[in-house]
Amino acid sequence: PALAVAMRWGYVVRNVADAVDLPKVSAPEMQVWSPEQLRMFLAHVRADRLFTAWMLFATTGMRRGEVAGLRWTDVDLRAGQVKVVKPRVAVRYQVHVSEPKTLKGKRWLALDPATAASLREHRTRQAEERLMVGPGWVDSGLVFTWPDGRALHPERFTRWFQQHAHEAGLPKIRLHDVRHSYATAALAAGVPAKIVSERLGHANIAITMDTYSHVLPGMDERAASAVARLILGDEAAPGEGAVNNL
Repeated sequence: PALAVAMRWGYVVRNVADAVDLPKVSAPEMQVWSPEQLRMFLAHVRADRLFTAWMLFATTGMRRGEVAGLRWTDVDLRAGQVKVVKPRVAVRYQVHVSEPKTLKGKRWLALDPATAASLREHRTRQAEERLMVGPGWVDSGLVFTWPDGRALHPERFTRWFQQHAHEAGLPKIRLHDVRHSYATAALAAGVPAKIVSERLGHANIAITMDTYSHVLPGMDERAASAVARLILGDEAAPGEGAVNNL
């Protein structure tokens, strides 16, 4: 940027940085758990104090900073929804309350009944902890805290996740890969890519389609079969050669 400004102001005749070949940045390889493995993980952490956080990761695909920054004012248990508003992200271990990564990152997420029920249980448990701590309680307003109300560092979620996954005997993946596991499962289950994109908070559907292109071939085959059954009825049954006879 500095050289570009210098060229615009006439201090240099050309921006020599334009001739530099930038190194290619490769994204970390995506590893995902199957729905069965996600279920095994949740069964393993059922008694964990942060079980509700693990439920949110697995059933909504929320990012670490979004779960860490979730406030009770962003939770509507009557409607069964949570709102992503102010993620708490760690940069060189320093925590910052930021805006969502994209304009569509600020979003309401519908919860399934089990996750909503878990949030209710968590709220009751936190209220009990508040009574036990008394005047020493720190009112951070956050959903997930230490027993005395202090905010949890986002990195704690990662460390505890890795520990739980190891104890459960599950393949090693990153906490962020739980988000990928959720999205892969949703797409494989037939949830429209636009809905998955909106729930993940992607800037546009193209990002979703590109990120999860490995799921698309199976989706395409199922879509072809589903539409054929709708149009052709019983004639679309495998082995009858219905399509070839048209």
